[in-house]
Amino acid sequence: MNGGLSLGRLAAMVAKEFIQMRRDRVTFALLIGIPILQLMLFGFAINNDPKGLPTIVHEAEAGPHSRSILSALRNSGYFRITEEAATRAEVDRALELGRVQFAVTIPAGFERALLRGETPQVLIEADASDPSATGNAIAALARVATDALAHDQGDFQGTPLEAKPAPAQPFELVVHRRFNPDGITQYNIVPGLIGVILTMTMVITTAMAMTRERERGTMENLLAMPVHPIEVMAGKIVPPIGMGAIQVMVVLSAARLLFGVPMTGSFPALMIAVMLFIATNLCIGFTFSTVAKNQLQAMQMSFFFFLPSILLSGFMFPFRGMPVWAQRIGECLPLTHFLRVVRGVMLRGNSFAEVAANAWPMLVILVVVTVVALNRYQRTLD
Repeated sequence: MNGGLSLGRLAAMVAKEFIQMRRDRVTFALLIGIPILQLMLFGFAINNDPKGLPTIVHEAEAGPHSRSILSALRNSGYFRITEEAATRAEVDRALELGRVQFAVTIPAGFERALLRGETPQVLIEADASDPSATGNAIAALARVATDALAHDQGDFQGTPLEAKPAPAQPFELVVHRRFNPDGITQYNIVPGLIGVILTMTMVITTAMAMTRERERGTMENLLAMPVHPIEVMAGKIVPPIGMGAIQVMVVLSAARLLFGVPMTGSFPALMIAVMLFIATNLCIGFTFSTVAKNQLQAMQMSFFFFLPSILLSGFMFPFRGMPVWAQRIGECLPLTHFLRVVRGVMLRGNSFAEVAANAWPMLVILVVVTVVALNRYQRTLD
């Protein structure tokens, strides 16, 4: 055997590796797809300055000045009035369900008090469970509302808006940050970590399950057994559920003891949603395992799923700050709905009724993924 270097042998080895990469189409697609996905998400979908935030309005007394305030809020770009509430209960309900980010309440007697030279109050309530989604909008509140009243009262007429001095505040703007009054970031991040950790661990666990059987040579034994595909799938999914439950209890305990995150809603409702979320991710991982040919591919596919989940679900960046197409993709991810559940229960005090509104999309995803996984597994058997 020649111990010296040979350019011919080196070229042969390089050619062999290129041939293997060409044959391993899944790995090659992931190597190209992940950078493209990152460019698309970070370049087009991520936005730390969300605008057009859904807002509910409760006008106890409508008038020209109150209409000017609402018009100025719309013109700021941060507020999009989507609902009008007839009662105070409707405002609370919309905020608790997370349908709106802001609520504007103009009290009875506002117009009369303003004309008398008094200082009436306008109540602005913000869903501060995600402080990053409301910070810039709250900062823009005072000026736009004051400018609207200044125009109505005839002050600074004919003067360009950017050249005007700030007028005296004709009303008191009361901003109430609900669900997280102090704007503590941990109140938003720590509950979300439950979903992120479960997504990463549960998908990887089952994604590698079937590929491990193939690599160890035990797949033939499994195929020889009189076992129905649904039984194989259940056998692979049930044991990790206990591991996921332990992870949830660890994070919840740390959230309460170390970070002081409150638990204001229904704990049983949260646990039901947790079990549904775990089952959904395990089925997604099982589907990956029927596609991947080895454990490396299973791991790559898991991270390919994990990346958009963490970026488009609202965990790292405000969900409402993303463009519509990114929100549509986010709605198809189970983590998006689970984050709404866990934050709703822990911060907004949600009960079974509110949790059900975000739990049924996870159930739909679970059913669809289960059907796909079983069909893929049966095809693998053939």
